[in-house]
Amino acid sequence: MTVQDKVAVVTGAARGIGKEIARTLMHAGAKVVIADLNIADAEACAAELDATDTQAMGVAMDVADEAQVDTGIATAAEKFGGIDILVSNAGIQTVAPMEDFDFAAWKKLLAIHLDGAFLTSRAALRHMFKQGRGGSIILMGSVHSKEASVLKAPYVTAKHGLIGLAKVIAKEGAAHKVRANVVCPGFVRTPLVDKQIPEQAKALGISEDDVIKNVMLKHTVDGEFTTVEDVAQAVLFFASFGSNALTGQSLVVSHGWYMQ
Repeated sequence: MTVQDKVAVVTGAARGIGKEIARTLMHAGAKVVIADLNIADAEACAAELDATDTQAMGVAMDVADEAQVDTGIATAAEKFGGIDILVSNAGIQTVAPMEDFDFAAWKKLLAIHLDGAFLTSRAALRHMFKQGRGGSIILMGSVHSKEASVLKAPYVTAKHGLIGLAKVIAKEGAAHKVRANVVCPGFVRTPLVDKQIPEQAKALGISEDDVIKNVMLKHTVDGEFTTVEDVAQAVLFFASFGSNALTGQSLVVSHGWYMQ
């Protein structure tokens, strides 16, 4: 179980969960590709993780843009000699009641989460199949891949959809020794979650402290946020697993919020 000398592309990796995943994979021996909307952010993150420019690189990638995805994955494969691991992590969040939810906002969220997962997976699979050395596709789901919450119709829909996509990839990739899995975090204290706290407080008519205690962390066993390190270790586990025994499976990382 190792990722030594493997090539890993991580989307949305210039900050937050994605950055910690990239750091964890690199420290475990992988070469990492920091894919992010802003090339300056991606390159700065790569330079921070690897000043030698031999273990990390940055690429610009709007995951909902087919041409940018294909170009970014091809650039990564050319520099490092292939693609072995994809972590489809890029995502956004918008909260609103169903009756007020803007259709354009719905479509944007689904495009980033679902179209992005499809496009990056497809591009990575084309390289993995051609290389013939197997690989690992890891989609970033959520506890909302298993559960539902108010105010999050497109997010819950998208995260449920990733479970189905991973199962198809697992079946189609098996003949090529390509595995597919979903990591499903609970609430992680990132800027994405920090943005939701006042939004949910306003929508629900409660305080921000109540959002944290009685909405976000209510069902955990310890009242603790999931950490970026928790999520990164789960990704490393799937990325380094050596057989198809766990392909198609999802792993919830939520301090007991959801127990399968």
